[in-house]
Amino acid sequence: MNTAILKKDLQDLESLGIYRTLKTVDSPQGREITLEGKRVLNFCSNDYLGLANDTRIKKAALEAIEEYGLGAGASRLVCGNMGPHERLEADLARFKKTERALLFSSGYMANTGIISALMDHRSVVLSDRLNHASIIDGIILSRAKLMRYPHADMPALREILKNLPAAKRKLIVTDSVFSMDGDRAPLKEIVNLAGHYEAMVMVDEAHAFGVLGKRGSGLVEELGLEGQVDIQMGTLSKAAGSFGAYACGTKILCDYLINKSRSFIYTTAMPPLLAQASRVALQIIRQGDNLRRQLQLNANYLRAELDTLGFDTMNSSTPIIPILVKDSLRAVAMSKQLLRQGIFVQAIRPPTVPMDTARLRLTVMATHTQDDLNQLLNALKTL
Repeated sequence: MNTAILKKDLQDLESLGIYRTLKTVDSPQGREITLEGKRVLNFCSNDYLGLANDTRIKKAALEAIEEYGLGAGASRLVCGNMGPHERLEADLARFKKTERALLFSSGYMANTGIISALMDHRSVVLSDRLNHASIIDGIILSRAKLMRYPHADMPALREILKNLPAAKRKLIVTDSVFSMDGDRAPLKEIVNLAGHYEAMVMVDEAHAFGVLGKRGSGLVEELGLEGQVDIQMGTLSKAAGSFGAYACGTKILCDYLINKSRSFIYTTAMPPLLAQASRVALQIIRQGDNLRRQLQLNANYLRAELDTLGFDTMNSSTPIIPILVKDSLRAVAMSKQLLRQGIFVQAIRPPTVPMDTARLRLTVMATHTQDDLNQLLNALKTL
């Protein structure tokens, strides 16, 4: 291996302000964490409801270890299909009001596995330009024709669909909440267009699950589109405070994925303790009206104050609140300055976001206090 080439590439990244390093957290996740020996307020986490360190979920995990051990031992098609997996899938299907659910070991594996199983070289996938990288990688793996439409631009999507050549399968795929912008997909319009042009719809609910909707089921529920979206994918690693992902849809869809999805077939099953813990998290989410209400209050307050201070929060309408900085080096400098004041906010830079749109990505939790939010705002004023 020519390490000189690798070193030069890394130096180039550093000069552009997009070189990345790891920071070590030595505490449970929460509104406050220990970051490299220092207690700081955490405005980076996707643990929206504060469940990652919830005593009820930890108790369920410990009990599951005693009953089922640690690992699943094999893929689910060999001998790794265990009771906690099937019970969590049944709970998820009821929660999402679909015929069936299927677990995946991560959100990345779910998106790559679902899309690459359903689509092939004769298919066309229409993807929002700001969709998560795992969606794009799934499309590439499928060998389908990728057609990206400008972010949330429904006239552009309609034009592409109208002029689309004949294809074996057509799929429109979108995040429901966009992870770096914090805005919502125009899902009703997407579903209407899909019906008119005979396309399937897949929605990634990763950042909406547990957060949006009266029951916390996601944007599909909030907009009353249950039964109209072909594939609902989501994760258990954000608002649920656990780990793993799911696909929800018809029984035929899930049977198909069991037989065709390589990321499901060729990986060891999720540890049963995580499935058991996620069932308890799902129960909390179902009863979590007060948590969701507090989360929304925190997000609305912070966004309004940031707008008053003159920061550009883009089109955020969720607990993900970006502060547009544009320049990557400046975003990194701002992040470091906030950290010196005891506040952890990550700078998000290309290629995670488009060029010249570097930002600070704030994420709000239901467990943040008013004092926490004001401390963040006071620190931001110094920038």
